[in-house]
Amino acid sequence: MLKYIRAFWNTPQLKKKLLITTAVLIIFRLVTFIPVPGADVDNLKQIISRYEVLGLLDLFSGGTFFNFSIIALGLNPYINASIIMQLFTMVFPKLEELSKEGEYGRRKINQYTRYLTVPLSLLQSFGIVTFLQRGDLAVFGQLSTLDLLAVILTLVAGAIFLMWLSELITENGIGNGASVIILVGIVSRLPVVLVQTFSLLDETKIFSLIGLLVIAFLVITGIVFVNEAHRRIPVQYARRAKDSTQTTQMTYLPLRVNQAGVIPIIFAISLVSLPSILGSLLTTSKSPWLLDLSSKLVTYFQTTNPVYYTTYFVLVLGFTYLYTAVSFNPTKIAEEIKKHGGFIPGIRPGRPTSEYLNFILNRITLPGAIFLGVIAVLPFVVTQLTNFQNLAIGGTGLLIVVSVILETSKQIRSMLIQRSYEGFLGK
Repeated sequence: MLKYIRAFWNTPQLKKKLLITTAVLIIFRLVTFIPVPGADVDNLKQIISRYEVLGLLDLFSGGTFFNFSIIALGLNPYINASIIMQLFTMVFPKLEELSKEGEYGRRKINQYTRYLTVPLSLLQSFGIVTFLQRGDLAVFGQLSTLDLLAVILTLVAGAIFLMWLSELITENGIGNGASVIILVGIVSRLPVVLVQTFSLLDETKIFSLIGLLVIAFLVITGIVFVNEAHRRIPVQYARRAKDSTQTTQMTYLPLRVNQAGVIPIIFAISLVSLPSILGSLLTTSKSPWLLDLSSKLVTYFQTTNPVYYTTYFVLVLGFTYLYTAVSFNPTKIAEEIKKHGGFIPGIRPGRPTSEYLNFILNRITLPGAIFLGVIAVLPFVVTQLTNFQNLAIGGTGLLIVVSVILETSKQIRSMLIQRSYEGFLGK
């Protein structure tokens, strides 16, 4: 490990990337403590402790929602815009053609993603401010139309600024910018959470803490195992040598068990939080049936209700299959294999290869989807079992932290290998 760190630091280009990443993250942490004018931050912290759904939204915002800073929306609009653009690429042929045009196509799609982030930021900021204006929450007082517009535009500007910071890391730094920013936000909350947890510790909770540590160890082990697990599909290519003899070369197509990563959880938490928020907004309605509907929504979609657990779990399963279908196209892969003269042993090229890959992908996606679903509902189950209500970082947080660390370490290792080859060729 020390050898890799020393080699990384001694390479000027890689050291520059590290310094850029560090500078951007410092700016991100400083802006986190700049609150939106007029917001009662102390009251918001108490509300987040009551509404665990808001705690999860704070988790995905990188800890910015907790202080209701000018970047309180976090990267949620940008992430949602990226996912929507990936779905549009499957639906609209022009976008699919654009995605095949190399660097130019990638830049154009990124530009469209930035454009889509703006209206999504407007919608999310309006919904959050409207929700926090409720009388029983009182995070904001009575806002005039001009004040409401100022708060919404502040949040939108903060989301665009944070999107720019994440792209700076992606283009000029180390790792995926959005993932690294969320990782830093989660890790920065960890010391505070641990201090609060140990301050509430007594003799009756020692065994709960030990059980929590055991669960955390098992979750981390499971995350590493599932993230690294893949099914290797053998692919054979025919090669003609100089003496006109034909030889074969065997390679493998790796199909990951967790092809979707943490994206399904982000989409699922966005949808499963809507009923409770809608129910809370309808509590001031004068219509009897709307009041009855709001009462049912608030009751059934509390984090302690089985309906919430079940809905959340099912949404994660569904979005895992959906995102896997978006990110991995068996038909396209089968065409590429056939174009380069390859085939899967025992499977005919073309459509049979596509059907075989789709069959294998559906089989290995199921355990990955179930694993993500368990990780998603695990924080609520652990809270009920251990009685540590203030432990914000749960299975979802651990999944993000471990996944980002694994991917970033792989990128750093590939950078070092690339620099080693360049130095060898230069000599």
